[in-house]
This record gives sequence, structure tokens and C-alpha cells, in this order.
Amino acid sequence: MNQDLKITDFYQSEYEKQRGNLAGSELGWLKVQREQAIKNFSENGFPSPREEEWRYTNVRPIERKQFTSVADITSTVDEALLRGHRLESADSLVFIDGQFSAERSDLPQLPEGAVVKNMADALASHSELLEAKLGRALHDESHGFLDFNSAFFSDGLFIYLPKNSALSKPLQLLFVSTKQDVAQLSTIRNLLVIEEGASVELIETWVGEAGHCYLNAAVTEVLAGENSSIKMTKLQAESNKSYHFGGTYVKQAKHSIFNHQSFSFGGALVRNDLHTGLRTAADVTLDGLFLVGGRQHVDNHTRISHTQPHATSREQYKGILSDKARGVFQGRVIVQEGAQKTNSEMNNHNLLLSDNAEIDAKPQLEIYADDVKCAHGVTVGQLDDESIFFLQSRGIDSERAKNMLTFAFANEQVEKIELADLKLLVQEQLLKQFPQEGIEKEWL
Repeated sequence: MNQDLKITDFYQSEYEKQRGNLAGSELGWLKVQREQAIKNFSENGFPSPREEEWRYTNVRPIERKQFTSVADITSTVDEALLRGHRLESADSLVFIDGQFSAERSDLPQLPEGAVVKNMADALASHSELLEAKLGRALHDESHGFLDFNSAFFSDGLFIYLPKNSALSKPLQLLFVSTKQDVAQLSTIRNLLVIEEGASVELIETWVGEAGHCYLNAAVTEVLAGENSSIKMTKLQAESNKSYHFGGTYVKQAKHSIFNHQSFSFGGALVRNDLHTGLRTAADVTLDGLFLVGGRQHVDNHTRISHTQPHATSREQYKGILSDKARGVFQGRVIVQEGAQKTNSEMNNHNLLLSDNAEIDAKPQLEIYADDVKCAHGVTVGQLDDESIFFLQSRGIDSERAKNMLTFAFANEQVEKIELADLKLLVQEQLLKQFPQEGIEKEWL
């Protein structure tokens, strides 16, 4: 408790120092939201394993450090790091240590009435629209990281797409962390308002220079209008000394389609929240892959709430764990009363490459309607000895046989990526992060 008091006192003090310089500080409605958020955080702190949805993830390592924002955009960014993660097929917004870098970004051509801006500028130019929309996807959410982000967020993305419009190219958000001598804090807030019949493809890419310790606390809200189509991919390949909280919260109107792919390869402690609520005949597909080694900890927490009839959800997450790594998958599907004709399937498959690796898998189905089709499955295991022997009988040594089988397991998720250069980028990160030697790129 004393530690909790110390860390909340520290961030309360930081808020008092920074609030006049925070994005949108001149807006009365936003000030009210921030003041309530810091009040909540000061009272409750970061989430605790005593909370059911955080029982497998202890954020004490984050509480032991005092992360601070450094407001300048560094001139010492590794440009090769940027080039190596930029997608040629996409327009881009680049953020350096949580701050928008206009000179490194490639903004899209917009259809009439559309808005694509960094959040800090959007608060100045579209404050009325943001007042009406910001926070709407979080009405059913509550925990310390959300309050922390709402109090401190500095920048991010704002997209507004009017009825039946679309961006001509995918949009990449490239987040790069560079600070070495400070415990850097980056608080990103993204908001997507996609009106009826509109469509967008968004790629979040999180990278950091090796060996750096920092905290990224990001929240993305998605408001999906009727018959809209949204595709999102998140690639997290940060420093193995970094900490990452990323929450994506979605409200889907009837007949909307939301597809999300998540790839987690870096970070010392990572939490990915992905929650969506579906109205009549909405459709959601969630796919994920996490690959961790050493003492890394990655927690994927998903919640799909079917609130009205005829909606469909599909979910598949895979984990590969080696050394003393720990993975968590908490998948929860709620079929509310009256949500008849729901069709939902959830699967989680995990591969342990070490006797010391650990996975906590907790699939949940909560069904309050009687005319539904719902299923879930979880597997945890090691490589199959018979499959290894089969490859060895074809002249492949044991180590290479294990690698081939493991990559086949992972590549099922990578192959679902439709954008060619994004698939290549994820494959390259997969090769870098995989703990064993002797992998050939041509296998993928």
C-alpha cells in the first residue's frame, strides 16, 4: 500500500506540473475529464492482481519506476530503424517518444469531409466533434491505465470518415521510442470515428531502440457506424526492457465489420486489451500471435459482447513461449439476453518450448440467450515427438526439425495478413525474435 501511495503521489505531482502544457489544456470539457481521471487514478492507482481481470499480471515493475514525459522530438532518431519499419504501401503518421513528427510523416489524400490529424492538432481544430466522441467507447471500461491515459495523453491519431467514404491507402501509425537516459513515458490516445458505410485499414507499429527502458500507455477508441468496415493490425516489437499497455475499445453498430490482428514480440511486460461490443448482425474477427522468451510477460485480454441478435465473432490466438517467459490469454465472450442467433467461436493454442515457460489460459463463455451457436477451445503443449522423428527420417537434424515445426505453427497467423509488405515486416520480426538458430527466411 505504501508503494501505491508513493507512485500515485508522484503522478499527481507530475500532473500538476504538466496540465497547462497537455494537449487541449485550454478546453474546459477536456479539463473536466482529465481532472476526474487523475482523481480516480490517485485513489486507485494501477491495476492489481487482486482484480479478477488482472489476476495473472502484476504491474509492480511499472510501479517501481517513475516514468516522465520528455516533450521534445529528438534529433537522434535512428533513421534506419524508421526506414526498416515503414510500409511503402501505406500513408503514415510518425510519433517519436509520443510526439507527432510532421516532417517524417506522409499524410493521406482525404475524401471530402474526412479528417486525419494527430490528436494534439485535432483538439485545436475539431474540438466540438471530439467533445461529442472522445470517451464514448470507454463508458463500460474502468481501470487504472485508462484513468492514467485519460489524464496524461499527449498526442495520437484522430480519424473522422463521413458516410460511404474511404482512405485510398492503408494508414500506418509508427511509434518509435528513443530515449536512453530517462525512463520515458509516452501516453497515446487514438480515436477512430467511422460513419455509416465508410472503411479504413490501420496499422499500428510499435518499435524501440534495443536496451531502452520506457513505458508506452496507449488507448484506442473505435466507433464503427452501420455497414462500416475497419481492419486493424498491431505489431509490437519493442525493446525487451520496455513496458507496454495497449487497449483497443470498439463499439460496433449493426452490420459493421471489424477485423483485428495482433503480433507481440517485444517488451518486458506487455498487456493488450481488446474489447468490442456488437449490435445486430455485426461481425468481428480477432487473430493474435505472441512469441516471448527470457523473462518476458505478455497478457492478451479480449472481451466480445454480443448485445443484439445475429452477430458473428471469430477469435484465434497463438502463443509460443521459451526460457522462463510467461504468457496469458484471457478470452471472454458474453452473449446477452436477447442476442439470439449469435454465432461465436474462440480458440487459443500455445506451444511451450521450455519446461520453465508458463501459460495461463482462461477462456470464458457467458451465455444468457438460448438460440445460439458458441464454442471455445484451448490447447497447451510441446512439439510432437512423432513429427520431429518424421522430419529426422528425411535427413533433417533434430534442431532444424523443431524450428520448422515451430515456424509452421506461428506462420498460420502470419499468412492471414493480406498486405504484402506488412506480411514481410511481420515475418522479419518473427525471425529476429525467435529464440532458436538456423531459421531460413524461405521457410515462411
